[in-house]
Amino acid sequence: MFSSLKENINQLKAMVNNSADFTVREITLPDERNTQAALITTEGMCDKEGIAITIITPLINASYENIKRKNIFDHIKASVLSASEVVDVEDFSQVMTFSMSGFAVLAIDGSDKMMAIGIQGFSFRSVSSPETEVIQRGPREGFVEPLRINMTLIRRRIKNPDLVFENIQAGDISKTQMCICYLKNSVSENILNELRKRLKQTTLQTVMGAGYLVPFLEENNKRSLFSAIGVTERPDTVCGKITEGRIAVLIDGTPSVLVVPHLFIEKFQSVDDYSNRPFYASFTRILKYISFIIAIYLPGLYTAFAAYHPEYFPTQLLQNIISSVSKTPLPVGLEVFLILFIYEVMREAGLRIPRPLGHAVSIVGALVIGEAAVNAGIIGSPTLMVVAIAAICSYVVPDLYPAITVARLLLILAGTVLGLWGIVIFSCFYLIVMCSNTSFGVPYMSPITPFSKKNMRDVFIRSDWKKLSKFTQKVQNLKGSKEIYDES
Repeated sequence: MFSSLKENINQLKAMVNNSADFTVREITLPDERNTQAALITTEGMCDKEGIAITIITPLINASYENIKRKNIFDHIKASVLSASEVVDVEDFSQVMTFSMSGFAVLAIDGSDKMMAIGIQGFSFRSVSSPETEVIQRGPREGFVEPLRINMTLIRRRIKNPDLVFENIQAGDISKTQMCICYLKNSVSENILNELRKRLKQTTLQTVMGAGYLVPFLEENNKRSLFSAIGVTERPDTVCGKITEGRIAVLIDGTPSVLVVPHLFIEKFQSVDDYSNRPFYASFTRILKYISFIIAIYLPGLYTAFAAYHPEYFPTQLLQNIISSVSKTPLPVGLEVFLILFIYEVMREAGLRIPRPLGHAVSIVGALVIGEAAVNAGIIGSPTLMVVAIAAICSYVVPDLYPAITVARLLLILAGTVLGLWGIVIFSCFYLIVMCSNTSFGVPYMSPITPFSKKNMRDVFIRSDWKKLSKFTQKVQNLKGSKEIYDES
């Protein structure tokens, strides 16, 4: 920076190309030399009332008697400003970053550095219940877009000095602020260092959401349909993972938080499981696993049996299927594909269409895929029922819906081409792929494979809190070593 205030302001204006939202408020300090100062802000990012009370009014009303010019900067920082957050800034790029993050930057003539004052006041969505992770019992708070608010939501739940927040920046153009959150006495140093390394190696120009970073954090999982990076919008879920030794990555501008390492079995766990009695939580969890299998395999098995292995159907059901297939012009495999295609189009339309028109989509869908299509002989009622059951089951585990959709289509293709053998071959191949995946060195399918009997207490059957609390205490005593992930 220059010592001249005018040169500094001209340089900053040139950097932003005289953008309309770049504002400079010039101030004359009441000292014997009438020293010039300037307050640099970005329109809409700061609290105007706070600026007037904590910055401008103290600057104008302060006494500068017997203060040398070279000491004015330190005097203002130490004795004049009433703001709680003041940071020294020594280059123009930092000025831009702080200013566009909601800080007010104060520049003083004769000083080759500036000070960034935390006075954020931009508008943001209030804390509310997350729509993507609905629960019956438990907290109703969800993450929002501002990074600082999300950090507060975590700190409120874990009042522990070992809870650490590390700031990091990503995106050469967007300069997106991120934060790594972990418990120092529980985290694995190897995993933490590896996460820092991968975040620093991102080559993105802009980071607008959590999904931008997932490919850079995953390791050799390009063939896998199932992500090895956890995503959640619930602060209580993140806090629970952090106490287990996981690491959370908070990203400014998005309510989604990444959690690593992440295991496959966690897709079937929810907050409700730990709020209900163990027998009911175990029942609902088994129901999720069964629904997951039905959603993936039912259309493919139906296609394979109808085309190649009709002897597997009961006699009465076989007669109905033969009667239905004989009345439709399309092969069974193509018929299933057609219904799934129409269903996915309707689902996408329901997501994107304005809410007042949502009922129209439901009515048209019922008419197109429902009774009219069956009566017209375009599709068969058994095929429609199979696809409908699979579609409903796929929503039981919403986090896996994208993976279920693709896997279901691949299994239908395998069943259409090779019958039951195609489904078996595809299943074996994909089980090998999933078992070979890791999440930051932790086996993705653990504790199912490698199998550990004592660690199955929270996989298919949820043990009561007495057993889980003893296990948690044991994990905490390991003090962040790799044994944590061998035990959990």
